[in-house]
Amino acid sequence: MRHLNKLLFACGLVAFGLPTLTGCEGGELFDVNAPDWISDKVQEIEDAENQGEEVLEGMMEDVYTVGNTDYSSAWWTAFSKYYVIPDGQKWNAVFNLKINPDAPNTYKNFALIICSDADRATEGYKEYGAIRFDNQPSGNSEWGDYIDRSCIESTLTFETDTDEGIEKLGGKVTLTVDRSNPEAFNVTMTNGTVTKTYKQPTALVNLNADASNTNIRCFLVPEGSYIDFLQSNIEPIGGLTSGEDKNPVSMVLQNVPTEVDAGADVNEAMADVTALVTFEEGVTKTVKASDLSFSAIPDMDTPGQKTLVAAYNKTSKGENCDTPIMAYANFEVVERIVSIEVTTPPTRSTYKYYTLDGNNSLTGYSLVFDPTGIRVQGTDTKGETRLVDNAKLTFSTIPAESGTQNVTVTYEGLTTTVPVEVVISSASKVSNRNNMLGNEDNSSLWTNPIYSDAFKVNAGETKYITFTNYSNLASNWNNFLVILRNKDSSQTVVRADNWGWGPGYENNAACIHYGTQGVWEDWLKGMNGAKVTVFVTNNGDGTADVLATMEGTTGQKSTQYYYGLNNMDSNNLEFMLSVDGCHLVF
Repeated sequence: MRHLNKLLFACGLVAFGLPTLTGCEGGELFDVNAPDWISDKVQEIEDAENQGEEVLEGMMEDVYTVGNTDYSSAWWTAFSKYYVIPDGQKWNAVFNLKINPDAPNTYKNFALIICSDADRATEGYKEYGAIRFDNQPSGNSEWGDYIDRSCIESTLTFETDTDEGIEKLGGKVTLTVDRSNPEAFNVTMTNGTVTKTYKQPTALVNLNADASNTNIRCFLVPEGSYIDFLQSNIEPIGGLTSGEDKNPVSMVLQNVPTEVDAGADVNEAMADVTALVTFEEGVTKTVKASDLSFSAIPDMDTPGQKTLVAAYNKTSKGENCDTPIMAYANFEVVERIVSIEVTTPPTRSTYKYYTLDGNNSLTGYSLVFDPTGIRVQGTDTKGETRLVDNAKLTFSTIPAESGTQNVTVTYEGLTTTVPVEVVISSASKVSNRNNMLGNEDNSSLWTNPIYSDAFKVNAGETKYITFTNYSNLASNWNNFLVILRNKDSSQTVVRADNWGWGPGYENNAACIHYGTQGVWEDWLKGMNGAKVTVFVTNNGDGTADVLATMEGTTGQKSTQYYYGLNNMDSNNLEFMLSVDGCHLVF
């Protein structure tokens, strides 16, 4: 299929108005008036190339060898580079594991070492532990104070270290160290024949001397084997090691618009398109639209289904490649919309603000509009109407003032409005018995949670609490957390930065969460000393709402909403506060 792809490129390039290449015979195979044929062929190519192998994005070439190629490296004598993995991210690595064909023991492979963000043999170096590729429950195929062996699974298990089958561990290995889930830590190592996983249901504790540094490091250690490292999505300490230049072999287009206005310039219309390019030996890179050449079949002038043709002609090092590659995608050319109107109002038509001691608690704040259920119709240049994709709409915020307020709806520079009602509601204050939650140096982390008092919220009530939030400012999530808890102790957690988890958040299609923080970096600057009020409403129907108002030290006022958190026990609902790299003063 890759050869067919190159043939189609060479034969059809002139017809597409793409960069000129040498011609070839057989050009009749490519009919520019046959987009259905193209689409079928594209699917065939993609099915063939994606068969049986996961596509890893953002992979960078890192070519070097770890260990002696005569298999003589003893344990703890050869080390890979350090790969630093921040909290919330994952590390993907690809390498060839070379197993000694005469290896007498199953442990002659490699181990993943997980440690603090410090060099070996320094004072700050602490190990979480090691996970080796072989699996021997009666032996030491995993170890370390922070490694729970009950979390290990493997498709190949050895009873003793002299069992046969170590050769099954060799070959091209893909390793993933996953910190993307704040409540878990996962490791996967597989060569397609053997897969070993470590699934820890809790996050790693922080072993760094500086509590504000939540990074970990990983490195590989072979024993009686060696590693030909190939790729990583994280640049290691000391930088990447480049191998030989590589030609592109395939690519997949991303962010292709579903609709484009008739008469638009194809390059302008596709300015946000990117392409995941795969080079020889599986090296991948995401390239921007400026690195691609675009053409539309048959044209951009008449409405209807079109085929986008994109060409790329660079090697992995940015030189002109031997044979350019192509990718295809479908989109629709439509008449340009010249006006919009709301034909179906949003489901939520009423918004609340709260009076505290007779004063508007949201003076100077804005409420976030909930667009659930809204339908907007556009009228095009020929007077025809069609629904506008809600994902292409933007909405203004709502002033926190009682009465009817108009929300501005915008689509590609066109605007209309939809009215909503803002009403006054009451809330009752709760107070924490202690005046501080968390360590004053902001070293308290969610990995070892601490909680405020629990505050009962009866059906139909709103309770609120005020405090000052002090943050280490390391990340957006290093601020207060709100925990909703039922009688059965099930917890739903929501954060100050528009994120959460738990049964009321993850399993709830009706949960709407929005914030007015704007640029995260600017918002975070004011959160060390921010004045915060948290409101929790028990709606009495198995759902709850959470609103947090935040006034930062920079003067910025922002709000964070969670509407309709469900799976709540309306008769036994309470809330608590917790901290992550911060502390609260009441």
